[in-house]
Amino acid sequence: MGNNIGNGLNNNHLRVLIVDPEEKFRAQLSSWIKRNHQEVFTTSKLSDWLKNKSLKDYILVLTVSRLDSRKIEQLRQLKMSFPRLAIILLTATINENQHLYLLEGEIVDFICPRNNFLAIYSAVRAELNRCYLKKENENYLKNLTKLKLEHSRNIRKLLKLEEIYDTTVENLMTALDLRDVETFGHSRTVSKYSQVLAELLGIRNQNTLDNIRKGALLHDIGKIAIPDSILKKPGALSPEEWEKIKLHPTLGFGLIKEMKLLKEVGNIILYHHEKYDGSGYPKGLKKDEIPIEARIFALADALDAITSHRPYRPEKDFAAAREEIIKHSGQQFDPEVVEVFCSLELEHWEKIRYESTKLLPSFEDYQKMLKHRENMSN
Repeated sequence: MGNNIGNGLNNNHLRVLIVDPEEKFRAQLSSWIKRNHQEVFTTSKLSDWLKNKSLKDYILVLTVSRLDSRKIEQLRQLKMSFPRLAIILLTATINENQHLYLLEGEIVDFICPRNNFLAIYSAVRAELNRCYLKKENENYLKNLTKLKLEHSRNIRKLLKLEEIYDTTVENLMTALDLRDVETFGHSRTVSKYSQVLAELLGIRNQNTLDNIRKGALLHDIGKIAIPDSILKKPGALSPEEWEKIKLHPTLGFGLIKEMKLLKEVGNIILYHHEKYDGSGYPKGLKKDEIPIEARIFALADALDAITSHRPYRPEKDFAAAREEIIKHSGQQFDPEVVEVFCSLELEHWEKIRYESTKLLPSFEDYQKMLKHRENMSN
């Protein structure tokens, strides 16, 4: 690392204190250590230094002429007082037992021969490297903690945004339902039917199931672009009016495609009126050409339509709905979807409908609400 170690390792905050009784020795060793661009101080006695100054942020290079129990205890106390202090012990003689005890007990960090400036210089460099790596690790852990906190905040924000998004979608479709007496409460119910059918077909990915739910909620969003004069017309639609109604899947897909919603959502909006035999719209797709989520939704949509009140006919029970769905298997509906639908007891489908609509007002109250709204607008 050469002379760049001090600047490169950014250890200018560390100072080196040389403690040795000989002034000439201190001056020579100081010039060696300054090669690392470190700030170096010297003193003949450590006790003199400690009278007025601390050893915080220092590397201590300490000469000990005679190592006895009292000196060892002083070194131990020094380490306890300054836990981060690195002690490089200089000695004229080597006592393996004593010195090994000091190293293994972490009382000192390095032991060097006093007359070997190169070894002392190397020990200082090694300590600077250790401090640099320790500082880097501390910064890494600090940044990692910061990133984890930021990640947690972002997750909370994302969950909040998803909650807002889901609420907005449900409110939007409720508002749409309020425009069309035939679809009152429809979106919420078919979304649950669709999820259950998807699970029966073996779809387990929670994101996919959630996207199917969202697509079911938004399936009729294109009707926002259909005039009330057509959407709420009490009598039969003219051929021209019917053609306009048939535009709502394409219109709905056009409304949401710029939102970059996932494919299951767009597939349900665009293809929910396709039929298994190819007689549906807008593209006349058939069989597996129709995305699976749209085939699932087609049956869910029909189940709710058959069992719901319409101004021109009363609702049918679930047994009658099942018979009608079986009758159109392979024509309007995917036979595999019909099969899994029939695998579940009718009581379960009835429970789903009840749970989806129990918080909605009664149909009669809904009609009164519509009439009141019309009177207010007039």
